[in-house]
Amino acid sequence: MNRTVLAQPPESPLPGTRVLVLGPEHEALLQAFFDANPAYFIAVSGEAAKSGDALEELEGAPPADWPSSGRAVIGFIDDARGVMVAMVHLVSDLLAPGVWHISTFIVETARHGNGDAQRLYAWVEHWAQREAARWLRLGVVLGNIRAERFWERVGYTQTRLREGMVFGALTQSIRVMFKPLAGGTLADYLALVERDRP
Repeated sequence: MNRTVLAQPPESPLPGTRVLVLGPEHEALLQAFFDANPAYFIAVSGEAAKSGDALEELEGAPPADWPSSGRAVIGFIDDARGVMVAMVHLVSDLLAPGVWHISTFIVETARHGNGDAQRLYAWVEHWAQREAARWLRLGVVLGNIRAERFWERVGYTQTRLREGMVFGALTQSIRVMFKPLAGGTLADYLALVERDRP
């Protein structure tokens, strides 16, 4: 599967930062970001990021029986500090044409509450729409209230709950959520992605 998604991503929406398409050569940069911002990992797995998590993020792919057209791990780099301040992992045409999946979305803790997460999410949505995505899809841990509220605020609706998912030290329930980008109903989406039926 391709590492990049369809086309070069747009410029960063955050002043003073640039977009970097990450590959295995950026493992140390991504791992440093994970280590400096443990909240996501603690919420999902009950522990901070482990050595090797960055490489797994960079090289991981959907299951072999899940069709997709490409993927990209994107870092947002603060030019003044030379560090990553956010990242997103996207998969295009996952399970069905026109369905883009947000695999991971992390904004540095220092930027929480200032609107940067919303700006970055709007960037993701703009890019996906530009590349003909009709739907966005993701999973969020049930009980991760901050994340649940964020995704609901930007327009996501739950399609199903996947229980008994093991992440590190924790067994979690995952809310599978979707958002239409070009009109359409939940029934339209589920006709494409049978896996997400309640």
